[in-house]
Amino acid sequence: MLTLAWKIRRGVETVMALFLLSMVALTFADVIGRRLIGKPIYGANDITEHLMALVVFAGLPLVTAAGAHLTIDILDKLVSKPWMIWWRALIAVLVTVVLATIAWLFVKHGMNAAQISEVSQALRVPRGPLYFFMAASCGLSALAALSISIVGPMIDPEDTHEEDAL
Repeated sequence: MLTLAWKIRRGVETVMALFLLSMVALTFADVIGRRLIGKPIYGANDITEHLMALVVFAGLPLVTAAGAHLTIDILDKLVSKPWMIWWRALIAVLVTVVLATIAWLFVKHGMNAAQISEVSQALRVPRGPLYFFMAASCGLSALAALSISIVGPMIDPEDTHEEDAL
């Protein structure tokens, strides 16, 4: 039986897949319209831009919770085994601080965008809500980074794929 966290994760993954599919369909239709008919879809760039932001930032907390970010372990060799747990905790705190800072910056940008009524170029879609979504995503990612330092990453129990190290 899946826990609530896994159900939420599966729901977000499904929505992300639908956003990605709609981006592909829109781009395909726009290219066909542009090349064959000579009439591109008006505002396709705006829609694609917003969908791309939604896909990337909806996935950020999921990637963080799974501990699946790209990592550079060049300094890990310099840390002795007993200190490794403290090293990992320090890295988790730094990642949390960076993500929380980015979230705060997106909140500031969202407030500024709402104040000046910033909109997309063609369709005039307000940008403020998108910035606030990005801020929420980074905030959730900061919480996820902090939680995986305590309880470990959210690994799919049904995933049987093992990756080979290079």
